[in-house]
Amino acid sequence: MISVQEAKKLIEESITALPPLQIPLAEASGFILAEDVYAPVDLPPFPQAGMDGYAFAYQQDIGFYTIVGEIAAGADQVPALNPGEAVRIFTGAPVPTGADTVVMQEKVKVDANRMVLMDPDLQRGQHVRPQGSDLCKGSLAMVAGQKLTPAGIGFLAAMGFLHISVYPAPRVSIVVTGDELQMPGQPLSYGQIYEANSYSLRAALKQMGIHSTLIHCVGDDLTRLQSVIHEALKLTDLVLITGGVSVGAYDFTPDACLQNGVKPVFHKIKQKPGKPLFFGMKGHQPVFGLPGNPSSVLTCFYQYVYPAIGRMMKQRFALHSTTAQIDQSYHKPAGITHFLRASLDGDQVNVRKGQESYRLQSFMSADALIVLPESCTSVQAGEWVTVEKIPV
Repeated sequence: MISVQEAKKLIEESITALPPLQIPLAEASGFILAEDVYAPVDLPPFPQAGMDGYAFAYQQDIGFYTIVGEIAAGADQVPALNPGEAVRIFTGAPVPTGADTVVMQEKVKVDANRMVLMDPDLQRGQHVRPQGSDLCKGSLAMVAGQKLTPAGIGFLAAMGFLHISVYPAPRVSIVVTGDELQMPGQPLSYGQIYEANSYSLRAALKQMGIHSTLIHCVGDDLTRLQSVIHEALKLTDLVLITGGVSVGAYDFTPDACLQNGVKPVFHKIKQKPGKPLFFGMKGHQPVFGLPGNPSSVLTCFYQYVYPAIGRMMKQRFALHSTTAQIDQSYHKPAGITHFLRASLDGDQVNVRKGQESYRLQSFMSADALIVLPESCTSVQAGEWVTVEKIPV
């Protein structure tokens, strides 16, 4: 049995990023760019008008300009201008050859085809966006490792990219085990409980932007579980198994993993809840055997699976740590880390009622986990404690 810190270190050392994948740009927001991007075009690709007005070659000593046409955004036929000529132009339209300045339409006087400047502060080059002023063709536009924000997605689209190489989200299999489980919506017989863990896990994954999940439900049958894990390892990048990880007669998860070539990294952590957590690797594929109790499942997910998925995606998924004053006294044995479901209220953190691992209601109303380390045996009400905020 190892400590929480040792478990996290072993997971970090075991997991590597998934291979880069070309995905549609429209689906790439939030992912990490896997390669440097060089501009295939100038941005803007031609001199552009910065606003609605008139384009002309600026001359200080001229009384008026002759208006010889109009250029709208998207125009592909743009006449060259001679000195003393101007064109009506609109924002985003190409500035014609022979023009170097755009004056706002509100700062001119127009009489028939004559334009008189009424802007004493106008300077040469004003309101013209030079070709390549944002980015020159061939220059480095974005570097590998950048997170693709909405602005970054727009920037890539402006360069004409339709697909982009990123570190993708893992495809995840969720395997829930137990003869006692019944699917929601079906009649519940005596001795059965409704299966909830796959719903919690899938919701947590979706919150991370992971939508590719396969769900498998298996009874307490070693042969069947071995077959399901074999299939999950073929089809997905990450396998999460709930239940069957302790030392009971029907706890088949570790054996089923071993029979599928999963190399154990650790089994059991000095923590509550979630002590019997199993973690192993098959090649580069992580396999987590999570305890079956629903609060243990979510605690282990946020402590270990959440940051592991971050490493697979080249991202840092970690619970934000802070400190707050606990609202009540709490006692625990030394040598084991306790994670308490809690809710943050400013500088105070309130322990939720019902900390047993089978109780999910306390997790439903929690937005944080209080972390009481192995060395701690008690805390008093008002004492400052470490708190980790969980996504809600």
